[in-house]
Amino acid sequence: MARKYFGTDGVRGKVGESAITPDFVMRLGYAAGVTLVGREQLPRGDRPAVLIGKDTRISGYMLEAALEAGFAAAGVDVLLAGPVPTPAVAYLTRALRLQAGVVISASHNPYYDNGIKFFSADGSKLADAVEMEIEARVEQPMGCAESARLGKARRIGDAAGRYVEFCKSTFPNELDLRELRIVLDCANGAAYQIAPSVFHELGAEVVSVGVEPNGLNINERCGATSPEHLRAAVLANKADLGIALDGDGDRLMMVDASGELYDGDKLLYVIASAQRAQGRLDGVVGTLMSNLGFEHAVGRLGVPFARAKVGDRYVLEMLQEKGWKLGGENSGHIICLDRHTTGDGIISALQVLAALQLTGKSLAEACSDLVFYPQKLINVKLPAGFNWQAHAGIAAAARDAEARLGSRGRVLLRPSGTEPLLRVMVEGQDGGEVEGLAREIADCVAKATVAQY
Repeated sequence: MARKYFGTDGVRGKVGESAITPDFVMRLGYAAGVTLVGREQLPRGDRPAVLIGKDTRISGYMLEAALEAGFAAAGVDVLLAGPVPTPAVAYLTRALRLQAGVVISASHNPYYDNGIKFFSADGSKLADAVEMEIEARVEQPMGCAESARLGKARRIGDAAGRYVEFCKSTFPNELDLRELRIVLDCANGAAYQIAPSVFHELGAEVVSVGVEPNGLNINERCGATSPEHLRAAVLANKADLGIALDGDGDRLMMVDASGELYDGDKLLYVIASAQRAQGRLDGVVGTLMSNLGFEHAVGRLGVPFARAKVGDRYVLEMLQEKGWKLGGENSGHIICLDRHTTGDGIISALQVLAALQLTGKSLAEACSDLVFYPQKLINVKLPAGFNWQAHAGIAAAARDAEARLGSRGRVLLRPSGTEPLLRVMVEGQDGGEVEGLAREIADCVAKATVAQY
């Protein structure tokens, strides 16, 4: 069954438009409450409870209130954590033995977007079947529990402190970050208070940027999606390293002292090679967007590699299926299942820093075995309802590019799970050829949308 509301990372859209409106989000809270609570047998008299966290978007206040009302109507208590990273909600849900966790965030999107995503009681993303059950229920009329069974709400004052300590616990006890000057870009997002505390308490000299959220500046020319801001700050402060998170704190990019950028593929390889040297790496999961050079480098480590669909939820599903612990995306989502149940920018950064200390290498040295193929990604806007998969011209353009690349590269067309975009990716040995073929396909898609509409 096709999804109507849920994408690859929850329900997301522009605030004020379907489905990110107060009335829909209240109904979503009610539907989720009835669905999730109905799956668990609680001790007699116990009231089910969920945790709600959010990023720093101004719309978070409105959507938090709507969710709270929906859950309360379903007879579910609500614990409000305030602004915390997405992975903090996953951890706290599990640590507090709650029935579910909810995050109000649109991750790397601009402030005028927002979204709702759910975690199960064990801190994992909801299975597709559960999301489909919530979708079916949200279409039904909203009910309301009798007054004596309505849910209550309260704020958790120590949510941030609990999570700081958890993050620190994932860094080896025998190591510290003394003598490191680190620039930390928090994207004016959910990690703006938590991340600086983690790295400072582990001994680093922290230069914090992107820590002045005003509700409108989340991800604005800062954070993991705009790493040039981090690069400039690292060079200006003569820092040893730079760390950039995205708006909800689950993506990671890093910069070394020379200003060189390290994306998710490179950072995942740093962790993988260190774990391999320690004899604790069974395999690595990447995605369809992972660079061929990354796949080849992992192969040289002598461990299996597998590609999942794009989206950290699919990386997680494949890791669980194969019984492996490490995977991620080149966009910066890195999942270390030996440390957390979900992708986490802070914890991933700590694993990179631990790997560098244990091997005695710099980022450049740790990535010296990586030789990436040139890769070009172009995003093309798609009108609502446009069926690009059925368009003969687009299919022909992709086939022609694949034929010209042969075994020297690959072509990938995929819709974004969070935005009305078609992502056109071409990868190959010749950078000029890759650039040209990607633009040819993107131009074909753009012309096809104009011709139809």
